[in-house]
Amino acid sequence: MSLQCGIVGLPNVGKSTLFNCLSNAKAQAANFPFCTIEPNVGVITVPDERLAKLVEIERPASVVPATVEIVDIAGLVKGASKGEGLGNKFLADIRNCDAIIHVLRCFDDDNITHVDGTVDPVRDKLTIDTELQFKDLETIENRYDKEVKKGKAGGDARAKKLVEVMDLYKEALLAGRSARTVALDDNQAEVARDLMLLTTKPVIYVCNVDEASVVKGNKYSDAVREAVKDEQAEVLLIGAGIEADIAELETYEEKQMFLEDLGLEESGVNRLIKAAYRLLGLQTFLTAGPKECRAWTFRKGMKAPQTAGIIHSDFERGFIRAEVIKYDDYVTLGSEAKCREAGKIAVEGKDYVVQDGDIMHFRFNV
Repeated sequence: MSLQCGIVGLPNVGKSTLFNCLSNAKAQAANFPFCTIEPNVGVITVPDERLAKLVEIERPASVVPATVEIVDIAGLVKGASKGEGLGNKFLADIRNCDAIIHVLRCFDDDNITHVDGTVDPVRDKLTIDTELQFKDLETIENRYDKEVKKGKAGGDARAKKLVEVMDLYKEALLAGRSARTVALDDNQAEVARDLMLLTTKPVIYVCNVDEASVVKGNKYSDAVREAVKDEQAEVLLIGAGIEADIAELETYEEKQMFLEDLGLEESGVNRLIKAAYRLLGLQTFLTAGPKECRAWTFRKGMKAPQTAGIIHSDFERGFIRAEVIKYDDYVTLGSEAKCREAGKIAVEGKDYVVQDGDIMHFRFNV
């Protein structure tokens, strides 16, 4: 399931440093604007303590974790919606992503140049929001008259509904609000997808802070939280420089000691990967056995036959039933056989909505 989160932000806020920590693919990191021009794509392993526990139990021959794609996109500047800097490239790259990780500089350092001369993450956020909003207004204006004519001339119900949605979006965008802040009903949301607006994409705000601020934050991150309080968006505190130091450590024990010294239970990178996974609306079902333990990615709300098809199309085409073990039962009892003996395997049909952490075995016939 190929879904991408794009890392965006102004030049020199720490995007590429963060990307390097997330991925084995090394983006260039330097102290000048437009260091990143072509988007770097990294396939990132999703940390999952449940998979690690199953591996302890089964001792399988192979282990396959879930993954998510992270894209490091070129820094944006004012005027991007009109093609300034690398604006057109930035906007095209972000349009191809399913969600946004917006990195904001929340630290002082005279040795690292800020494109606007001073540190102000709320201003930086507004710069990017404004450029994306301008582009979305342009998208709506280019589409609006055509949809109005379709609705009037042919009585096209979908076109009428789309015009209704565009009116709602336009009102918000002209008021300086992103399209994602507009509440839509299910029918409106379905037609709205046709527009592919940039500001409808879900977002996580990453406050790139100094070492002293990774636990409680600082005045800059506090200002960000206040600025985004109405967006229902997650805000994470991460020290990209610290994460780079952690990435250089060789053993798990060394990394944990480093984190404990900082007062952290988990690295910022792990928290960000998990948050990105959730942001994309993704969950995990598991398969376990002596040959392989594997985490499979599926979209939240998918039913058993669809998730079976993620393993192989034949599984969905010839789906008979799904045998489901809850993770807690599997860990408590220690094996599939013992779960079967204890009556802890549920037999589910085509309408079963798979839950995060389900351990699945599919029966099929083709």
